[in-house]
Amino acid sequence: MHAPEAAPRPALRAIDGMAMVIGLVIGAGIFKAPAVVAASLDSEPAILLCWLLGGAVSMVGALCYAELAAAFPDAGGEYHFLQRAYGRTVGFVFAWSRMLILQTGSIALLAFVVGDYAAELLPLGPNGTAWFAGAAVLALTALNLAGLRSSTAVQKMLAVLTLGGLVTVIGAGLLTPAAPTQSAVIQPAHDGAFGLAMVFVLLTYGGWNEAAYVSAELRDVQRNMVKVLLLSLGVVTGVYLLVNFAYLKVLGIVPMAQSEAVTADLVRVTMGPGGARLISVLILAAVVSSLNVTIFTGARTNYALARDFPLFAFLGHWSVHTNAPTHALLVQGAITLLLVAAGATSRSGFEAMVSYVSPVFWLFFLLTTMALIVLRRREPARVRPYRVPGYPVTPALFAVACAYMLYASLVYSGWGALFGIVLAASGLPLALLRRHAR
Repeated sequence: MHAPEAAPRPALRAIDGMAMVIGLVIGAGIFKAPAVVAASLDSEPAILLCWLLGGAVSMVGALCYAELAAAFPDAGGEYHFLQRAYGRTVGFVFAWSRMLILQTGSIALLAFVVGDYAAELLPLGPNGTAWFAGAAVLALTALNLAGLRSSTAVQKMLAVLTLGGLVTVIGAGLLTPAAPTQSAVIQPAHDGAFGLAMVFVLLTYGGWNEAAYVSAELRDVQRNMVKVLLLSLGVVTGVYLLVNFAYLKVLGIVPMAQSEAVTADLVRVTMGPGGARLISVLILAAVVSSLNVTIFTGARTNYALARDFPLFAFLGHWSVHTNAPTHALLVQGAITLLLVAAGATSRSGFEAMVSYVSPVFWLFFLLTTMALIVLRRREPARVRPYRVPGYPVTPALFAVACAYMLYASLVYSGWGALFGIVLAASGLPLALLRRHAR
């Protein structure tokens, strides 16, 4: 078995972990999803309830992950949990999927959002979005190669900028007189409209599970992991509720539902035409923040894969000087650039990456949640500094939510979903060949 030159060490404080989680969660979604949610529902209380419920569901999932991360801290995160619960074959298929689909697809997805908004500020022609997306991947991969200290310092700055910008938007909305009552109505909510709205809400809350990948680098992980997850999600839920309240107050349901850029519309009403450029900078800061942490956490799984499977031993180099998995970062960046190039040929690179990633993501989210129950039974003597309250009802409820999201992503994702699933399944023969070769 390959032994890396160095290993991750606990260098992250709780505040660093919170900055990473907040940066991951508050990304592109809050600037895109509210209009879709408003179009699906027919009342302001229902819209706000939907966003509150999204935060509650995410916190339930966070409780499950906090127990796993505190009991089994490891740089491999979900990969480590799945391997302990289901064996090396499932662990390998997950790590294979994460390297080719989950993390690299998510990085490419965020990079396309960076490209969209950067191209608005500085147009570079028809391929400008793809050029900016590729440049963002290269720049942030280089930042992470420079080391843990550089990456976390930039992350805290971006998280503060993102929250500060959203607080400005909230303040502008709350201080602006309410929109006049509108007689026009949107199409009535139909059967399943609340469930469809929740698909977009939970997508907007996504990313908190990445905290599992820094469990080996978080100081006093047994106490700090649950604190990092719950406090971060509490902040995010509060921000999302206030932002949507501001949208509803200033714009009203009908303009909100019809908006292509709801945050820009709010800023235009409250701050004038110059606000559009301001909001583009805000969105760029938020998405770059998410992109930076997604690159940071993704390379950790590839490092763990190298540690356990000699075929990928070249990914296991951990730099003592920068405290970073350098080879894993380079390979991750190369794969992501290939996905950016592929996505640039489609009508929307962002939508192509959503279709590619979503079903595989929710499948493994479901398996990880069930791993909590499996490991409780398989390793009852394991020291668990934190235990999820309400067990086994709590993980069962979150598993149901994951199963529904898996179904929804299969229904709405089309051919991209099929390609992602086939590529994920291609890891199974490799895992079986490795077992027979032993």
